[in-house]
Amino acid sequence: MTDPAEAAKRLAAARAVELVTPGMRLGLGTGSTAAHFVALLGERVAQGLQVVGVPTSERTRAQAASLNIPLSTLDETPELDLTVDGADEFDPALRLIKGGGAALLREKIVAAASARMVVVTDRSKQVARLGRFPLPVEVDRFGIESTRLHVIAAAHATGCAGEVRLRHDAQGHVLVTDGGHAILDCVFGAIPDPDALAQLLNGIPGVVEHGLFIGMATAVIVADEAGIEVFGELG
Repeated sequence: MTDPAEAAKRLAAARAVELVTPGMRLGLGTGSTAAHFVALLGERVAQGLQVVGVPTSERTRAQAASLNIPLSTLDETPELDLTVDGADEFDPALRLIKGGGAALLREKIVAAASARMVVVTDRSKQVARLGRFPLPVEVDRFGIESTRLHVIAAAHATGCAGEVRLRHDAQGHVLVTDGGHAILDCVFGAIPDPDALAQLLNGIPGVVEHGLFIGMATAVIVADEAGIEVFGELG
């Protein structure tokens, strides 16, 4: 039996694949919905579509390589036409929380290199206010506790409250990202002012990047059993 959530993710991904034209330089996102996009893109590449992709994680790189999608790096291809990625949440202003898959740093670097960022999600990711999903903050592994206290202070200064905890992997070890960093998950429940919080987090030594993607998504494609809804401009 088909999982309705996975079916919705694949539907959104299929709409995003329609945006891809020959010769495009693509950012390839990370996560369950982005994986559907990469899979569908691989089918088109097998049919002769010529594109080049820059993956946002080693996991995505492995998937794309298995599908014979030509790959590059941002050093070789520093300007991209389109990035397609998922999100853990999005709000009416198309602000995002990302990083549930621990790839937020590379995801943000790739998105910033792109002329357009289109997000593909199922309906469960749509929220009135960000923060229901814990906000990931990627941090250097040196001085994590000191950095954590600074993150807590920034949260309190912007009206957020909740636990800020170090992420561990399934084996109980401190999770290490592709870039060699750790992640703090901020369980706020609601973020009253995402813009102000993002600005304060940007100024904390030890914070490598945070999962607030503000002003980056040009469109969000949302799918559910009723079909597709697009927020923003696809291009």
